[in-house]
Amino acid sequence: MIEFRLPSLGSDMDQGKLLEWHVKPGDAVKRGQIVAVVDTSKAAVDVEIWQEGTIAQLLTQPGETIPVGTVMATLLAAGEVASTMPVTPVPPVAPALGPAQAPAMPGAAPSSVLPALRKPASPAARKRARELDVDIDSVTGTGPHGAITIDDVEKFARSAIAPVPVPAMRTVQSAPAVSVAAARHAEMRKAIAAAMSRSKREIPHYYLSEAVLMRRAVDWLKRENETRPLIERVLMGALQLKAVALTLKRFPELNGYWRDGGFQPSTVIHIGVAISIRQGGLIAPALHDVDCLALPELMRSLADLVKRARAGSLRSSEMSDATVTVTNLGEQGVDTVHGVIYPPQVALIGFGRVAARPWAEDGALRVAPVTIASLAADHRVSDGHRGALFLAALREQLQHPEEL
Repeated sequence: MIEFRLPSLGSDMDQGKLLEWHVKPGDAVKRGQIVAVVDTSKAAVDVEIWQEGTIAQLLTQPGETIPVGTVMATLLAAGEVASTMPVTPVPPVAPALGPAQAPAMPGAAPSSVLPALRKPASPAARKRARELDVDIDSVTGTGPHGAITIDDVEKFARSAIAPVPVPAMRTVQSAPAVSVAAARHAEMRKAIAAAMSRSKREIPHYYLSEAVLMRRAVDWLKRENETRPLIERVLMGALQLKAVALTLKRFPELNGYWRDGGFQPSTVIHIGVAISIRQGGLIAPALHDVDCLALPELMRSLADLVKRARAGSLRSSEMSDATVTVTNLGEQGVDTVHGVIYPPQVALIGFGRVAARPWAEDGALRVAPVTIASLAADHRVSDGHRGALFLAALREQLQHPEEL
């Protein structure tokens, strides 16, 4: 019998709330398959399974909040037979039946997870619909392929509230949505504070920064984008991510985890990208194998990741696999970022805005596009000498954008 446990989706997560199952007893599952949606303090996350087998029992029901590591389901390995394996199929639920009329089957997935009966919607949109007591099947989606977004749900909820002549009654109706949003925001800030407090308490940080001339990168990117359709143009952020990934291959002590009292270097480069989300706060899901991606593919993956992060449609592997984090606050006009390492990672690289600055070059003073690259690193694993060499190598890498 194989146990499927609630995975940790970040160092700031100690529990999660099961929103729905995508499988039922008797279903065969394979590695990487999405089997459940779990709500964390930051987002509703599609949880993947990394074992193969057949679902035997679902031990956690939608709506339950459980600690990380709790057994959520059991699986039968190939050829394994168990007497607890359900043999009675789950009766189909007619669309006209309400939730209270639906037959209850122990361990069975709710009928709402059956694809044929669901409108396309992100997990976050479905959760918001439950919070606002909105029938999501009545909502018209405006997202890709008609998918229902959080905005669609909230607009529907507002339009469904008829004007009431008594102000006090109107206040009572609108208060729950506001309080839920405020509570959600407070929970997220609490989780972020806990993770960052742990980081500053446990990790002996050191900080370095380096001014990087970006003229060649800016000019090369401009020429490249002139040959591409508008929707395929590459942003500077993607160029910087690729430069970081290639540079990290020469500095493995900055790419990995501090666990069980020691450093565990990673054999892959999965870069966590800091993304601001609509509810407030930050989330840093991972882009996988950044060093292996061509720039156009990296740009598409980055755009997709940002879109899904803000729509609340991330996978558990994206929330837990990052081996290092990059944050770019240049769009906010920031010159320098002094980041806090996200445990159990051991480094964070930051980029400020690309701005016109005085630059001495070939004995002359010119105005040139420059950015400040910064490094926050764990002194238990590396020191300032290696950190300085990393930033110097990153600076040099960005002088040869054609090699990216």
